[in-house]
Amino acid sequence: MVQKELFEPLCRSESPVEDWTIPNIKTINSEGRLIAIGDIHGCSTALRTLVEAINPRPHDTIVALGDYVDWGPDSRGVIDLLISLSKICNLIPLMGNHEELLLEAVESESKLRSWLDCGGEETLASYPYLGGSDFIPKDHVQFIRNCRDFYETPTHIFVHANYDPMLPLDRTGRTRLGWEFIDTNQLQPHFSGKTVVVGHTPQVGGNVLDLVFLVCIDTDCSRGGWLTALDVETGSVLQANHEAQIRRSVLPYS
Repeated sequence: MVQKELFEPLCRSESPVEDWTIPNIKTINSEGRLIAIGDIHGCSTALRTLVEAINPRPHDTIVALGDYVDWGPDSRGVIDLLISLSKICNLIPLMGNHEELLLEAVESESKLRSWLDCGGEETLASYPYLGGSDFIPKDHVQFIRNCRDFYETPTHIFVHANYDPMLPLDRTGRTRLGWEFIDTNQLQPHFSGKTVVVGHTPQVGGNVLDLVFLVCIDTDCSRGGWLTALDVETGSVLQANHEAQIRRSVLPYS
């Protein structure tokens, strides 16, 4: 059972948690569910709502696709939630390009302006000033430093941004994995035959892009869209927004 005290304060009282549970997302095997979460961008209310609805269990694996910070109002709250989530289930956090920008700003004052211009001002405003150069708590910086470039299972590949269809992930450059937008006119299946799950390229209408061999679940939460969670085995989609509203759908491939 999820530790609700970690998530309850931002849930809207007029929408009871009990109404948000989704029994249609079912466990495929004894190892638990495999769920991906798209770009969060400081939207802590949407993330709390989503996690409450998922109700993660210890054997579940949740792959967060990166871009936890910037643009939205509460990047600090998002990182706090992710750290708490890592104590409830198997959390696999990936490195997004905005995490890279934050780390560069932390490590070099000359990079600070570039980060602030890319949504960093909103992130910085969510943290109380600690004095000196420590404008982000050390435990948050360490969490971000520990993020992976990709995650791979026997059936799926998870990256923040993009991939090379002809290369293994460990031979693919960081720029492509973390920064390059997808172009639907040029995309090809990965040579491994695995389904690739990405974020980074905003789906402005709030709907998941499903090409069967690729699924993009960045549904533009910070700009009035939705934060998306995808159960990759069943194709069940769960979405929440900054008003703690929730909606469900199922991808055709399921």
